[in-house]
Amino acid sequence: MISLLATRLTSVILVMLVVSALSFSIFNFLGDPVNNILGVNATLAQREELRVALGLDQSTFVQFWRFVERAVVGDFGISYRNRQPVVDLILARLPATLELVMCATVIALAMGIPMGVYTALKPRGLLSRSLQFGSLLGISMPQFLIGMLLILVFSVELRWLSAFGRGEVVTLGWWTTGLLTTSGIKALIMPTITLAVFQVSMIMRLVRGEMLEVVRTDFVKFARARGLSDRAVYLTHALRNSLLPVITITGLQIGSLIAFAIVVEAVFQWPGMGMLILQAIEFADFPVMAAYLAFVGFSFVTINLVVDLIYLAVDPRLRAK
Repeated sequence: MISLLATRLTSVILVMLVVSALSFSIFNFLGDPVNNILGVNATLAQREELRVALGLDQSTFVQFWRFVERAVVGDFGISYRNRQPVVDLILARLPATLELVMCATVIALAMGIPMGVYTALKPRGLLSRSLQFGSLLGISMPQFLIGMLLILVFSVELRWLSAFGRGEVVTLGWWTTGLLTTSGIKALIMPTITLAVFQVSMIMRLVRGEMLEVVRTDFVKFARARGLSDRAVYLTHALRNSLLPVITITGLQIGSLIAFAIVVEAVFQWPGMGMLILQAIEFADFPVMAAYLAFVGFSFVTINLVVDLIYLAVDPRLRAK
């Protein structure tokens, strides 16, 4: 297990270096931040002075190496647009995004797994067919369309929920949450549903497919031959073995939700990291963009590491290797 952990940690370091290098190289071609900061009326001397102050006069390799050195200690520089430390900007927006992602993940698991089990055990029922059709719609419809439909129904027509913002939040140290206020919960409902629809559909179909495969295996037949009840056979034996790929997909999807919550945050004007990166791209705010991609990359590799460790706990065969 120690060797596996060491291998995974080495992979984390290598992946982070590659992600940092790629993001740094790409953003060098997105535009000149000096033009966005000073405007078109700035003199050449002013431009050159700012370029030197930002370190943009150095070679690409030197800029990248300085970025890596600072990033290791949590220093991503100063935002070109906000003139504030990038870490402070990300920490201020991080709670909103993580709250949205975690709520969507909980809903996806709480709904997707039971729906997948039901559609696998009763594949020909009317409800099962309806759920399968709904899951196909959930996978096919883009998030921005789902969000706009929810806004049209619940904000414009029914006037039950707010169409934008996070509502009233409570500050707990550096963390802010809307789960402790009524307006915060109401503001969270539509973005969470929009973000969770695809995940619910995917997890349901994944669990259904795995359950259909597992119930045909010999160990399930043997469990039935021992006289175990259907509940014990399906929920204890079949479901447990069906959840192994779900663990992997769910872990990867958490990283994807963090990365792709941009669309949902843009639709609902949710003050999270998605809105921050959109503003940074528009302004060519390189430190914010680089820090955001570094955070997303670190989230992916960390979640993959956690998934591997969960696999070791769930499947004893892996511990013997």
